[in-house]
Amino acid sequence: MEKDQSTRQRRFPGPRVPPNLFSIALGIAGLAQAWDAAGPLLGTPQAIPDALSILDAALWLVLVGAYLAQGPRIVLADLRDPVLAPFVPASALTAMLLATALAKDAFAAGRVLVIVFLAVTVVIGGWLTGQWMTGGIEPDSVHPGYFLPTAAGGLIGADAAAQVHLHALAEASFGIGVICWVLLGSMILNRLFSRPALPSALAPTMAIELGVPAVAGSAYFALAGRTVSLMACVLGGYAVLMAVVQVRLIPVYCRLSFTPGAWSFAFAYAAAAAYALVWLVISKPPAATAYAIAVIALLTAFVAWIAFRTVVLAVHRQLLPA
Repeated sequence: MEKDQSTRQRRFPGPRVPPNLFSIALGIAGLAQAWDAAGPLLGTPQAIPDALSILDAALWLVLVGAYLAQGPRIVLADLRDPVLAPFVPASALTAMLLATALAKDAFAAGRVLVIVFLAVTVVIGGWLTGQWMTGGIEPDSVHPGYFLPTAAGGLIGADAAAQVHLHALAEASFGIGVICWVLLGSMILNRLFSRPALPSALAPTMAIELGVPAVAGSAYFALAGRTVSLMACVLGGYAVLMAVVQVRLIPVYCRLSFTPGAWSFAFAYAAAAAYALVWLVISKPPAATAYAIAVIALLTAFVAWIAFRTVVLAVHRQLLPA
């Protein structure tokens, strides 16, 4: 055991790169999606979401490279960890969002990348589901991040596949996402209702409860078209309920110390903002432009604040654990 530890220290000197850092790239990808959704209402140039996507792609490459450089032993250990494992697929989810953005300028390349990373998402999600089915997970280890591999992965994959005209694949992915959302949702809410409160480092993952219905609604619009229907209203209503839940949780969030886990807020709220902007485009209420300005301004300011605090942690060498 001591020999393995000394070998690991020689092979991987420096701080640890945990998989939850992938939420940084996922959050910025969500911000780019929200700016893209704001375009029809505000007439903002496409250069804004494109610039965010380029920045995010560079960051994604750095994070994935640094993570994989730790070696397969670390990656496999993370995939077996009941707390960290759900964050590993966030890299593939980010890649699907980036591939969707790429498809607007290079359709063939973007389409191929959507297929590749959707396959990666399904493989990792299936592997983790099989692992969790073997038992041995303490109930208190479960957190809303468990939505990421299959529920969020399937729904983001459905949206991405629909946008590159792979409708059968999008429908299959939507099925994975919705069924896993329903099955996991009851288990996760039961853990949040009946067990001790989440540790402060995991408390931001409660924002994912809002992110999942938001990506489900966006995926449904991508599949069925942007029209008001029964299912669209069902998904929209549940998203509103989860938004009210987030308001109630503000006092809980305000008591937290800032950690990189705050990026869980970024993607969840960006997904909700993008979904709200799509509804504004569809319904065209009075003052829709003013609502859109408020939504995108608040989201951008919030993500900028998280990014600034993250940079401060990095400058003080507190971003990465030992």
